[in-house]
Amino acid sequence: MNQIGDRMDAALREVSEEVVLPRFENLREGEVEEKSPGEWVSIVDREVEASLTPRLRDWLPGSRVIGEEAVAADGSLLTGLDEGWVWLVDPLDGTANFIAGNDDFAIMVALLREGEPEACWIFTPRTGKLAHAETGGGAYIEGEPFRIPTPAGADSPPGVVKPRFLPPGFKAELERCADGSWPYALGSGSAGIDYPMLIGGHWFFLLYWRTLPWDHVPGVLLVTEAGGHAARLDGSRYRASDCRNGLLVAPDHEAWTAARSALPE
Repeated sequence: MNQIGDRMDAALREVSEEVVLPRFENLREGEVEEKSPGEWVSIVDREVEASLTPRLRDWLPGSRVIGEEAVAADGSLLTGLDEGWVWLVDPLDGTANFIAGNDDFAIMVALLREGEPEACWIFTPRTGKLAHAETGGGAYIEGEPFRIPTPAGADSPPGVVKPRFLPPGFKAELERCADGSWPYALGSGSAGIDYPMLIGGHWFFLLYWRTLPWDHVPGVLLVTEAGGHAARLDGSRYRASDCRNGLLVAPDHEAWTAARSALPE
């Protein structure tokens, strides 16, 4: 895994320098489109995925690559997600931010073996920082081991709730629960930014409804290897091939339990 890690570090920095950063605040007409209501894609998303896909296959012969944009074109690619070696690629997490000239976007990659995460990488092109984790091997920020420094306490920062996909009843009850009792924010608009922010102590919890694997496998592995806790709202473990809605992530199990008790059933 060390050799793959070194290659990944170099590839992410190269793709960032050659594909991503030259088009930041420099997109031309026709290089952005709305692939579904509220879901944006740019030429950069497609070029990053196209650049990484053959490299990943070469590094691990026999593996499959499942990228967000490839799945947008052919949803059947998600079949067999829990079979063999599978790479997940989110070429530009936070595309809307990128299009708007906001720094909060990331490139995310995860490696699955028989549906279980083996490693992940989250790279933020505008800062040049790389977070990565290996199952049983810990979490790292810029190559240095990282653990969530302190558990959440009485003076905890706000949680992050992504309301866009919440069902109306849950959303209404959430607003009643949160009214005056605990604060929540909308987050950065990129899971690739919010997961590292959580392990850095900036968020009390993250609540997502839609749980696409390329959006959450990397972050969940990073958080859990840093000492945090992630689970479905019923307490069951999050798995890449599980298509159910709802995912709650917190700095530790105690914080997860506290956050879950404050959320609607």
